[in-house]
Amino acid sequence: MRYRRFYATAALALAMSGQVSAQDTAKQTPGSSTTDTQHRPRAGVRRDSDLSPSALTADTQRTPPPGLFADWFDIRKRLTERGIGVSARYASESGYNFAGGDRKLLRETGQFDVGVLLDLDKVIGLQGGAFQATLTYRRGRDLGADANLGVLQQVQEVYGRGQTLRLTQFWYEQKLGEKLELKIGRTNPGEDFAVFSCYFQNLSFCGAQPGNLVGDYWYNWPVGQWGARLRYDVNDHLTLKTAAYEVNPRNLEKDFVIGRFHGATGALIPVEAEWRRGDDDGRVGAYKVGGWVNTSNGDDVFYDVNRRPIAITGLEPLRRSARYGVYFNIQQQVTGTSKDGKSVTGLSVFLNATQADRATSTTDNQVAAGLFYKGLVPWRPNDILGFGVARTNVNGRVAKRQALDPTRPAVQDAEYASEIYYSVHPTRWLELRPNVQWVHNPGGVHDANDVGVLGMKAAITL
Repeated sequence: MRYRRFYATAALALAMSGQVSAQDTAKQTPGSSTTDTQHRPRAGVRRDSDLSPSALTADTQRTPPPGLFADWFDIRKRLTERGIGVSARYASESGYNFAGGDRKLLRETGQFDVGVLLDLDKVIGLQGGAFQATLTYRRGRDLGADANLGVLQQVQEVYGRGQTLRLTQFWYEQKLGEKLELKIGRTNPGEDFAVFSCYFQNLSFCGAQPGNLVGDYWYNWPVGQWGARLRYDVNDHLTLKTAAYEVNPRNLEKDFVIGRFHGATGALIPVEAEWRRGDDDGRVGAYKVGGWVNTSNGDDVFYDVNRRPIAITGLEPLRRSARYGVYFNIQQQVTGTSKDGKSVTGLSVFLNATQADRATSTTDNQVAAGLFYKGLVPWRPNDILGFGVARTNVNGRVAKRQALDPTRPAVQDAEYASEIYYSVHPTRWLELRPNVQWVHNPGGVHDANDVGVLGMKAAITL
């Protein structure tokens, strides 16, 4: 009965979506500096690293735009005029596994976040300065664990990293001249490196891809860590970035803290070059290539301390002195219109690929590709269709170790995931994204039953 109520409510909201006013639609324009509360407006054109044609409402790894109470007594307008941006959102992800797992279940999990962004030029007269603070709270149940789906990548990306209250962002950003910018404080690498949207519900297509493979030290949202990032805009098309983040496993603990000051094991140092093309020509694109080094020691996935197979000796693993990887991201608009360097309507495609070192990484590479189409249905110009396919690979050295273990029931290989969603905005403060996921070889196990999930990703901004 609760399943019927859930999908009946979704159907009613979809029907309501045709009643959105032209005024509401205008406020959802992607790329508008008034809706991007994660970053302050820059001088000239603001170019976002992620060009996906969608609002930020349901992107659980970005601060949301103003929503339900945006015009309530003009409070937000008045605060914005004084350099104070506030935001609050609840993002929900529900899933029902109609195939796979050991039982059929409906599970919902979600994230509440509240943030403030200060334009320090307006607040205290500090030109080129900004301050961001964001609290996140995650709650709910994980369908993958409860139904024993056995997947490598979660079918509800918002679940995880501890269902707890966290200080996700607490950073200060300062422009140093026209081209150089410094950010320092509690942040995470996924905010600035390998940046990608989190519009899909399957984790294979969500956020900075390196965090999907080496999440034991590359922490994406909602985990915060001490770090400093330098950004240099060579010209209007080319940007260079580097940073240093503290690698501290204690950041994964569930206790709420402003920041950890003990327990660091090393530093994560990423670098990235990004080239952008297009503006208002309907062919905007972003091309990023980067890499990283983690100075922390890591366990070898195959050899023991004597450089013999762990599966045979059972001894402690060989310790490696560093960990590393490379990645590239491509986003390109193919048809439609664009504004201020961001896709507004039409077809856009993406390709993300990451390779981590094979000495220490259990999952060592991931490739994801797909498309976004905004305005597919002429009479619904702001609806968005999203489709993606991904392959997550289990390191061949891990598989080799598993093959030597006689107690191991199966040797892992690669997991293949796909998802299709359709996004609607019944109002400017509500976004609904019904989706269907299919996972082949869950867990990288060939004999495992495929997993099918019927989902609903929804977000309410306050």
